[in-house]
Amino acid sequence: MMPCLPRGAVRLLQSLTLAGALLAPMASFAEAPQQLTQVPGYYRMMVGNFEVTALYDGAIGLDEKLLKNIPTRDLQRLLAREFLQGPAVQTAVNAYLVNTGSKVILIDAGAAKLFGPTLGKIVDNLKAAGYTPEQVDVVLVTHLHGDHVNGLVTPEGERVFVNAEVWSAKADNDYGLSEAVAAKAPKDAQAFFQMSRQAAAPYLKAGKWKTFDSNRELLPGVASVDTHGHTPGHASYMLTSGESRLLVLGDLVHSHAVQFARPEVAIEFDTDPKQAVQTRKQVFAMAAREKLAVAGMHLPFPGIGHVRKEAKGGYAWVPVEFGPLNLPEKSGSTATK
Repeated sequence: MMPCLPRGAVRLLQSLTLAGALLAPMASFAEAPQQLTQVPGYYRMMVGNFEVTALYDGAIGLDEKLLKNIPTRDLQRLLAREFLQGPAVQTAVNAYLVNTGSKVILIDAGAAKLFGPTLGKIVDNLKAAGYTPEQVDVVLVTHLHGDHVNGLVTPEGERVFVNAEVWSAKADNDYGLSEAVAAKAPKDAQAFFQMSRQAAAPYLKAGKWKTFDSNRELLPGVASVDTHGHTPGHASYMLTSGESRLLVLGDLVHSHAVQFARPEVAIEFDTDPKQAVQTRKQVFAMAAREKLAVAGMHLPFPGIGHVRKEAKGGYAWVPVEFGPLNLPEKSGSTATK
């Protein structure tokens, strides 16, 4: 026979029993398997009436020794300030899809798998973002390095963007696709020239490879900007819709932790390091002065933000804040093939 418990003790026992019943299912939830996957790599924003989708190709380790014109101690201090540590620092590879309402434009195509398994996700993320490669009308390349053009072709050497023209700055074309220039390059660099030629080959064969001179409007609201130095014809692209602008920088920045604070820092891949530094300083000054939104292929994904002038002569990177898609009152129609 159970002893007679005080009313308060009975209520306490009932509460504990109920709590145990409620907590029991939670224990089973805690045993659910971990998913161990990341979200699809795309981020959407509006530039006036243009829909811009950042696409993540993946990440690769950038050896800090590739950065030049800076003492090792200063370099490591700047990395540590951003909670980064060498010798290999994670570096994103991005591309940008622009739907103007009448054209679908891809700026750069990523690295495919030729730089390792951590890259080559442009097409997957393009599809996750609601598009297909067949819908792309134009591919604008910032320059002909492999991590920007390898994604133009399949492993079998076929065109990925079968309905698209590919546009490259003439100066970069004349350098990056030249067998004569490649023959004079160091042997360890010749493979990179070969990648560029292989990426261009099926588009050239199909009559789909075009060139342009610098600083001109290529499509309504889309203009090339001469930012040579990293390569002889390196191009950035200015998107303008209404009062809104976005400058897609390309490879003006490889290390956000170092090159904003110290824009005089070059990278070993620069064809003309002095010119690359001068170009970066000019663009940073303009972006900060005009409060211009910018996007970069090697900035932390989605690689979109602003450049802020700092008191001591350097700059700071201010990344975009995640938020809802702010649609204009009258947005353009969605372009499809």
